[in-house]
Amino acid sequence: MQREEFLQQLWLDYVHTHPDIGSLRLWPLSTQAEYLTLVTLNYGPFAMNALGLPLARMGYRSAGYYAMADKGLLIHLMAPSDDTSWLVLAELQIGTLSKAPREALTTLVHQSHPADCKGHNLLCRGRPWPMPSWTLYRQLHSAHPLAAWLAVMGPRLHHAGFDCHRMQAPLATLNEQLEKAGMPPLSGQQNGVFSVSNLLEHRFYPAMPQKMVFNDGDEHRLCLGGLALIQKQVSDDHERVAEILLPFHTRCEMA
Repeated sequence: MQREEFLQQLWLDYVHTHPDIGSLRLWPLSTQAEYLTLVTLNYGPFAMNALGLPLARMGYRSAGYYAMADKGLLIHLMAPSDDTSWLVLAELQIGTLSKAPREALTTLVHQSHPADCKGHNLLCRGRPWPMPSWTLYRQLHSAHPLAAWLAVMGPRLHHAGFDCHRMQAPLATLNEQLEKAGMPPLSGQQNGVFSVSNLLEHRFYPAMPQKMVFNDGDEHRLCLGGLALIQKQVSDDHERVAEILLPFHTRCEMA
């Protein structure tokens, strides 16, 4: 698979999962996201040590590692070899979960179909394991919201981030348009996955809740991602927004 096809499949899966975002017409359809935030877990074929090679073959290189111990995350920043979207891969460290939710999540993952666990394409093929029960979802959510998110979504694109400068529109204007479209932002520098650097103005807009049918037949509406708008505090063309997205103090060196 080539990078262009990979990005297209990620995007198609994203707008299929979030039709309200796919129907937005506030900027040209050709506008590329500055970065794509994907959530996975450090287990089997879904771990970054398995995904790194196929991503490298498509021209992505590692541009930094970030550890957020309070969130149980290791975040891998991947830069493309051209001007396309960067990848921000948030890898849930399942060892940070307590025994019961860790075993429940790994039991679910073990039920994956082998065909859905090969290479980078698993990131755009949906959930590779059976849908959990509503009870299990709630148990996982109490332990870690991203563990619950993974249980119902699988390794996947969580949200796309757009650089207001590249869209040639100020954040305040785009924010007003999104609010009028029925997508108010969360408060603070949060996006449901990681904290964002104070060097940036950041707004995260949760997608509208979608009906999910759980394994026991229960139906519930869940908000399972969204989109982000980013604007630099100081105008500077030397760095991509993705390079200063994460708080500097979370950056770490890895052997």
